[in-house]
Amino acid sequence: IDECLVNNGGCDHFCRNTVGSFECSCQKGYKLLTDERTCQDIDECSFERTCDHTCINYPGSFECLCHKGYTLYGLTHCGDIDECSISNGSCDYGCLNTMGSYECVCPPGKKLHWNKKDCVEMVKCLPNAKPAPKAQLVCSKTGGIESCFLSCPSNTLFVPDSENSYTLSCGVPVQQGKAQQKRNATLPSCADSLAPPIKQKARFKIKDAKCHLRPRSKEKSKDSGKQAGLGGQFPCTDNCQVTFVNLKCDSSKKKRRGRKSPSKEVSHITAEFEVEMKSEEVSDTCNIDCVRKRMEQKLQTAIKTLRKSINKQQFYIQFSGTEYEVAQKPAKATEGHEGCSTGQVLQDGKCVTCSTGTFYSGEHNQCVPCSPGTYQDTEGQLTCEPCPSNDGQGVAGARNVSECGGQCSPGHYSSDGFKPCRVCPLGTYQPEPGRTLCFPCGGGLVTKYEGAVSFQDCETKVHCSPGHYYNSTTHRCIRCPVGTYQPEFGQNYCITCPGNTSTDFDGSTNVTHCKNQHCGGELGDYTGYIESPNYPGDYPANVECIWNINPPPKRRILIVVPEIFLPIEDECGDVLVMRKSASPTSITTYETCQTYERPIAFTSRSRKLWIQFKSNEGNSGKGFQVPYVTYDEDYQQLIEDIVRDGRLYASENHQEILKDKKLIKALFDVLAHPQNYFKYTAQESKEMFPRSFIKLLRSKVSRFLRPYK
Repeated sequence: IDECLVNNGGCDHFCRNTVGSFECSCQKGYKLLTDERTCQDIDECSFERTCDHTCINYPGSFECLCHKGYTLYGLTHCGDIDECSISNGSCDYGCLNTMGSYECVCPPGKKLHWNKKDCVEMVKCLPNAKPAPKAQLVCSKTGGIESCFLSCPSNTLFVPDSENSYTLSCGVPVQQGKAQQKRNATLPSCADSLAPPIKQKARFKIKDAKCHLRPRSKEKSKDSGKQAGLGGQFPCTDNCQVTFVNLKCDSSKKKRRGRKSPSKEVSHITAEFEVEMKSEEVSDTCNIDCVRKRMEQKLQTAIKTLRKSINKQQFYIQFSGTEYEVAQKPAKATEGHEGCSTGQVLQDGKCVTCSTGTFYSGEHNQCVPCSPGTYQDTEGQLTCEPCPSNDGQGVAGARNVSECGGQCSPGHYSSDGFKPCRVCPLGTYQPEPGRTLCFPCGGGLVTKYEGAVSFQDCETKVHCSPGHYYNSTTHRCIRCPVGTYQPEFGQNYCITCPGNTSTDFDGSTNVTHCKNQHCGGELGDYTGYIESPNYPGDYPANVECIWNINPPPKRRILIVVPEIFLPIEDECGDVLVMRKSASPTSITTYETCQTYERPIAFTSRSRKLWIQFKSNEGNSGKGFQVPYVTYDEDYQQLIEDIVRDGRLYASENHQEILKDKKLIKALFDVLAHPQNYFKYTAQESKEMFPRSFIKLLRSKVSRFLRPYK
């Protein structure tokens, strides 16, 4: 009876009639469930070693994705992109590749522009730039109590180091440290002082207070505003400017002497100040050294006043219209803030840090998008930074300088990368926005028009095809060397293969030609894989891999070859061989130079195994991923009985078991420790294997283990 003629035998996908019965099978990417009729999608993403980075499962298939700065090769592997090989990373001068990214570098005497690609002169100002908002330290005295306010309008960085410690910088230091190098500080205008700043460092102590930067209540802020108007400000405010302040607040408990005395909170504030000297202060009666001494005295007076205000807990910092208490008594630390740190808000019962493109508003206790003309590229900040253009253009919620408005468009440039812009002249091009220069075509080549955006707009002598690059010196198309590729027409560079991969030949046109060459090694674990290089992508040409499996004492080796793809050649140019040792005359366990999609399992004919894979310069193939397991030599008879039974391979369902990574792992667990068979035939595991497969194993395992009971 041909059961497949009636409703496809109840099979989801395929039905194959056999003598006296029938068999269901599934499309590729699906597996047959234990009812031996229903097909279910195989979730390849649940397997180990499927994708290097991110795996997305689809019905009958899957897709691998790579992290930013990496690209896919070999179908499932991710390699670092060498951005420096792509038009020098668009860097003005030098390019340094890093894992997942890259950096542009500048020659001595120049520094990196805010776009992180162009090199600009190490001047401290731009001729037509608007003055950048400065930090202001204002102290007042009312009723014998000093109060100090630090206003930070721009170039601020807030870093919560721990629960009771934070670092806060305000302004731009002359010698930028690591924390400040991350900020895209705008250049000041030339109206500012070019004299070296005055630097002072001070350390303050506050008793009974914690380093919690908390918003100050509106009532207190109003009162302090009135008092500041009545009191006198310290003299440094009018004729000297604090250009940079770096604060570090750290809290620790100090034990008192005596048995019953409780520990006290002590907060330490370390502050670094830089005060700018203005050149107009220099006169005939007071030269620059005289002005410097005056400024130093004024700054020292300011620090003394600040020390008094800190001792009275009357020191506040202002961001975006909100005043914050630098440190306060523990009782005030949790008033109305649900325990979240500054820069965080409560969402669904969890403290969430304000994202890039937003800032924490203490006044409203929420994350607020940056207004147009400002940006924020760091999480959990208390203000947004002004865009270099300072024209109020751009999108709201800008996350970096590139989202600021007013940038020069591709094909254009300006001294600062912002409008007004000039068009790139003939013979040059510019593919990116916000640049300060245009790239020359080289070799005396001209462009078809002004404002060119690509090297492809240069009128080259010949038009290069993919796999080649244009040499502007010789005006010829050169084949991309081994280890590089070029997928486009008319380019003047070749892209270096990702990671540690390389190509088989020169003139490659696609990243798929890049192959991992690594293979071989010493293996001694209880289970593992032998894998052709670049698997499941095609293996490289002219490669030789050697593995040595040296199992633990009193254990033997079982190999399963689920499938193997080697191009069919009369000369057997690509071959996989397994034998006792490297000697050609040693005992051979397995050898093939052909493609076999039908799985096979076998035991090693020797306790140790030497495995060699060689490919020639000809055609390539997918290769193989061969799992192995070691088992107790006492079970030799049982293992041989199982792997030599034709029923293990006769059914397509059984063949799929030897190709399914999860099922082969379970099977190896049984073969390595036969008593585990009963675990996999328990109720919770019956869904793993078809009934026919369990029946095959039951008779063999039960018969073998019966004498041990």
